Amino acid sequence: MFRVLLFLLLTALFTACIGDDVVDDYVQPELRLLGLVDTLEVGTTHQLAVNFFNNVGQMENIRPTWTSSDDQVLSVDGAGLVTAHEVGSAMVTASYEDEFGEQSTAEHYLSVGESTVVTETSERRHGQVETTSSYPLTGAFTLEVVDETDLVLAFGEDYLADTSLPGLYVYLSNNPRSTEGALEIGAVQVFNGAHEYRIQATGIDDYAYVLYFCKPFNIKVGDGEILEE
Repeated sequence: MFRVLLFLLLTALFTACIGDDVVDDYVQPELRLLGLVDTLEVGTTHQLAVNFFNNVGQMENIRPTWTSSDDQVLSVDGAGLVTAHEVGSAMVTASYEDEFGEQSTAEHYLSVGESTVVTETSERRHGQVETTSSYPLTGAFTLEVVDETDLVLAFGEDYLADTSLPGLYVYLSNNPRSTEGALEIGAVQVFNGAHEYRIQATGIDDYAYVLYFCKPFNIKVGDGEILEE
């Protein structure tokens, strides 16, 4: 009898967590440009870099191909070092082909002028978590840089999660369907109302999604895309 009851309990817990349990974890590979400037002073150089996320959303170290649409205005070497030659504008492109033949590109329109102007980037993001199961899970969130190197993921008073969801954990990920390669923030302790998580040594553009998974069963129950302000 005990074994039967245990089986029924585990089945009920598993059923409670079932949502978008998708086996296919594929996502489009993506290059993200780093260190952007809007204008570069004539005669100076500037280092660009990329983050590359593969077809399951995991970051990989790669060496992209760099090109400029007008080498007379500005040139870029194989390491992403841009040199400004004369006043004008050009498109800088980073591209990479992975082992499966999939091409990823990232572009930035850059001007050459009398002084360097750094691209202003917001240190705050926002989004909305919604359930992917039959159980309540919802709430608006913000993601913000604090103390230069850390992040705070904050939920407002509208946040609500069902307390019957077993082993509920929250993650940051670049794959909306998987925790593989994701950053585990921790177990959910607050199921109603405002609360926040401190995330150490993480960049504001390192991840694209907030995910909720029933960790014991590795089943997704909610998600929210991280959006720019």
